[in-house]
Amino acid sequence: MSGQTVSRGPVGAGERALAPDLARGFMLLFIALANTVWYLWAVPTGGLSAHPEPAGALDRVAQFFTVAAVDSRSYPMFAFLFGYGMVQLARRQEAAGTSERDVNALLRRRNLWLIAFGFVHALLLWMGDVLAAYGLAGLVLCWLFLRRRDTTLLVWAGVFTGLLALASLLSLVGLALMPADGPAPAGPSMDSLADNVSDPDVLGAALGRLTTWPFIVLGQGLLGLAVPAAILLGFWAARRRILEEPNRNLVLLRWVAGLGIGLGWLGGVPSALVQIGAWDLGIARGGMLTLPHMVAGLFCGVGYVALIALVAHRIRERGHGRGVVVGALTATGRRSLSAYLAQSVLCAPVLAAWGLGLGAELTSWSMFLFAIGVWLVTVAAAYALERAGRRGPAEVLLRRLAYRGSARVPVPGGAREPGTAPGRVDGPADGRAPRPAGDGGGRRPSP
Repeated sequence: MSGQTVSRGPVGAGERALAPDLARGFMLLFIALANTVWYLWAVPTGGLSAHPEPAGALDRVAQFFTVAAVDSRSYPMFAFLFGYGMVQLARRQEAAGTSERDVNALLRRRNLWLIAFGFVHALLLWMGDVLAAYGLAGLVLCWLFLRRRDTTLLVWAGVFTGLLALASLLSLVGLALMPADGPAPAGPSMDSLADNVSDPDVLGAALGRLTTWPFIVLGQGLLGLAVPAAILLGFWAARRRILEEPNRNLVLLRWVAGLGIGLGWLGGVPSALVQIGAWDLGIARGGMLTLPHMVAGLFCGVGYVALIALVAHRIRERGHGRGVVVGALTATGRRSLSAYLAQSVLCAPVLAAWGLGLGAELTSWSMFLFAIGVWLVTVAAAYALERAGRRGPAEVLLRRLAYRGSARVPVPGGAREPGTAPGRVDGPADGRAPRPAGDGGGRRPSP
């Protein structure tokens, strides 16, 4: 195999931890709820978010829940799981005998292909693509931090969070000092950011999406700081096997779930009150709540992961099988990339003005129900693929592209890449793969 990178194939179903897949499957619902709001293109927004001004009590209920519990809360959660997954991937590869250099190259290719997937996603369907943002953050953070000490990861996650918190504090000071009749902030409005959704011309809408996409990639992937902080926390948690072994981390998980979700929901209430008109701040002063809302979202996203890890632990403790609901959610989590892209396929051509334009006929509460329906369709499709023993199409394509030129080592238990011969993976006697970065005690591994 001279000139080839030896890499192991995809992880077998029996090797997967329940918590990450369950979390991804459930939180794709929140992704759908957050993204479909932008398709309400026929109604002007209040200027502070993508949500339009509520038209009735049902709209207010849907908006209050979405702003307080969903907006800016789901993507940090996925960023945490994204970081966790990169360490898991590196650990499996090194357990199969892949060199550190080749593991780094594999992660680099995978993140570059995520950026390419994101570009195509934005070009064809959705301006708010997050794949490229995660891919960009993954490139930079793997290069800088993947093999740094545990303490370094926590310090830099704290630095990013602290900078975001400091900016939030300054925003709150500005809110207290700004006069009630202060001028509206300069810059593009929420209506202008969603112009591509209301553009009936297919080519014009695509151009609008590509114009917006780079700013979203940079802003959400790196400059917003919430995604880098969450990814670094995911690195650290994966080294400690916190989601694989929740029984050993119950106290930590309970504290993170309670404090994270509590702070997240509490921090989301002010923006939710402004959105539904219960607190009149105006555009200028209301905009000062954006950064505090993001900080609360970071805590909430990590808290959601901890809560679902506790649920997964309880399911395993009972030992009665996962059932259809848990099985369908985990199947969706295993195919989260395909399910995420499928949401855009189900939404954009139906809701946008360049498609059927159904978004003009819906309001906040009916769009809320539409989003739930879209998510349920993806869950049903993922479960059908699971029952048929088939992987998600986007996952298969990404794996083939990222592993191109590599000689794969099959996974144990018979699950293997198409076209590879049966075999085994040599690893530690206890079945755990060595840590790709750090040893859990904060020492940097020897080269």
